[in-house]
Amino acid sequence: MNLKTYFFIVLTLILTACSGTKPTDIGVKSGQLKACPSSPNCVSSQEAKDDDKHYMPPLTYAGTMEAAKTKLIEIIKEMERTTITESSGTYIHSEFMTPTMKYVDDVEFFFDDANKVIHFRSASRKGYSDMGLNRKRMNAIVAAFGK
Repeated sequence: MNLKTYFFIVLTLILTACSGTKPTDIGVKSGQLKACPSSPNCVSSQEAKDDDKHYMPPLTYAGTMEAAKTKLIEIIKEMERTTITESSGTYIHSEFMTPTMKYVDDVEFFFDDANKVIHFRSASRKGYSDMGLNRKRMNAIVAAFGK
């Protein structure tokens, strides 16, 4: 095996290891998304409002849930390095890959149509700190949704 092939294989293995596997314990359970861990690499609209490290307010919408869901899906699809892995009923799960290290973050949305809000959770699969990337991403989504 030549050096170039060896380097390519090692690089591929490293990048694959960074992505991690999709967590099996995410989704909506009794109207709640999974709680954020104590690490600072997660934000959620369902954390305590006084939790400055993790809490962000939910998205709000007027009109139908279907219209809000369509708009949100369009926003997600326009963002780079994203894949929507599930979109059913009141739930969306998407994967966002970071540009440099190719880490995968899980971003979930739960539509509470009775209250016209979209709860969300954006969390890194690996590591401790995300240098604020999940919060920045959600701020961008919130801004695009508000237009």
